Parts: sequence; structure tokens; C-alpha cells
Amino acid sequence: MPRILMERSGEMEVFARVVQDGGFSAAARNLDITPSAVSKLIARLETRLGTRLLLRTTRALTLTEEGEAYYHSALRILQELNDADQEAAGGAVRGRLRINTTIPFGTMFVAPAIPDFIARNPDLIVDLSFTDGIVDLVAEKTDVAIRMGNLPDSGLIARKLGQSRRVVCASPDYLARRGSPQAPADLEQHDCLTFNFRRARPSWPFHVGGQDVAQPVKGNIVVNNGETMKQLALAGAGIARVGLFHVADEIATGRLVALLEEHNPGDLELIHAVYVGGGPLPHRVRAFIEYMVVTLGEAPLLRGNS
Repeated sequence: MPRILMERSGEMEVFARVVQDGGFSAAARNLDITPSAVSKLIARLETRLGTRLLLRTTRALTLTEEGEAYYHSALRILQELNDADQEAAGGAVRGRLRINTTIPFGTMFVAPAIPDFIARNPDLIVDLSFTDGIVDLVAEKTDVAIRMGNLPDSGLIARKLGQSRRVVCASPDYLARRGSPQAPADLEQHDCLTFNFRRARPSWPFHVGGQDVAQPVKGNIVVNNGETMKQLALAGAGIARVGLFHVADEIATGRLVALLEEHNPGDLELIHAVYVGGGPLPHRVRAFIEYMVVTLGEAPLLRGNS
């Protein structure tokens, strides 16, 4: 029978930490061991595998082709080991939960919910990343992401968390300069703020005379997120069409004015939690998603009819 290598998972964990932290010294600090111990572990791992995993210079540390492949495999195996520990522990919610979402949604809804979630699950470490870019969940080692709008086809699993109806709006300053559109067709004479991502449509939907119509819009500014669009609308740069949750406070205080509401088709911006499928869902991920389903279900702006 071949010798059981009891140290294998430990070597994987140290190697993964070196890659993530960008160096031996940083990894040693986070692992609470000495840099020389880290160096010896990596050398032992490379000797056992019979290949170089890392290229080390005085200025940089890079992965070899073999190191890149081993790193991604190690992450998967370490996650499976962690999940196995959770299963054996009777479903305890523990470990590190990595969450990604957009900056405005994260600031408005996710961050305020985290303290109570942690209080319910004190053995959990929550690692939050808010960005307006779409991340690769596997490459970024993200457990769950919260995304807005229609989801592109992918291998990810999605769970609906909420929805927000969309609203057309502009600042009082813009309307004083350019006038208020009275019908969707009037938008042809206005500067409309639009999105630059691939699934964005060059027209906005409206309901006119009992029929759904697609009104072409144009403008000088395109953006990649709703928060930037809101700020531009507040600055008087044009007319925006965004999820109501982005601009509800500004409309309530008069800093923005809702437009063409009688023609609003009631279409919804869906909000999903997405995660990588294949195997049992880790308890920490399941606990977070279930918690957010309840929490966001209590938010009037995310019920779609506000």
C-alpha cells in the first residue's frame, strides 16, 4: 500500500496562501509561521511533485504553468475538505464566506444585513467585495454573488432574492433647461443616459395606447452601472432609466423627478444570488442566501410594486 501523505493538505494550504498573498513573508504572517518554514514547505512540495511551481525573484513571484494548474486544483480540493468538515460537524455554519455584489446594492442592502447575520453565525468570517464589474466566481474564489438584471447563460446556479421596477427620471435642473417629455416619443429630443454592457438595449419599453412599444433613445453618455447613472442624472446630464431602488430617496426628496409614469410598462429588474453548482451547497452559502431571501423580502423597494 502506498504511503499516506498526511502533510499533503497542509502543503496545499500553504501554497495557496503564498499565491493569494503574493509572497512568502505575507503568507507566513497570515499563517502565523516563519518565512523559512513556508519556504521549506514549498520546496518539499515541489520536490514531491517533481516540478517547479513558483518562479521567485527579488521583485516578484509568479506561477509556472504547472503551478497555475496545481493552484486551481488545490483551491477546489481545499474547498471540498472544508465542506466535508462542515458536513461532519452536523451542518454548522463556519469558515470564510466570500460575497460579491455591486457597490450601490452592497452598500444599501448587503452591508446593513451582515451584523445580524454574523450574530446568528458567530463562527463565520464574512469577506465582502463590492465592485461594479462582473467577477469570475471561480477565479476570484467567490462563494456567492448578487447580480442585477437578466442573467446571461452560464454554468452558475441562481436563486431569486427580489426585484425592483424601473423608473425614468431626471433632475429638476435638466427639466428646466430641456423641458419635460410628455410622451415616450418626446425622448427623441432629449439626452438619455444609457448602459454600455452587451445586453443593454438601444430602446426603452413603454406602454402606449394599450400596446407595448420600444422607444429608441440616444445620448452622449453611456455608463456601466446604475450608481454612476444616478449621479449623472443628479448632475443634470440627462434622463436616466434605472431600478427604483437606486433613486427612490432622490425622487422622494425632489432631487430627481419621475417621468412618464403613466406609460411605465412595469418591467422588473431581477435580483439573484448566483453560485457555482456541482456538488452539495456549502452550509455557509445556503445560510446566507436563505437569510437574504427573508431580509430582502422585507424591503418594500425590492418587491417590484413600489
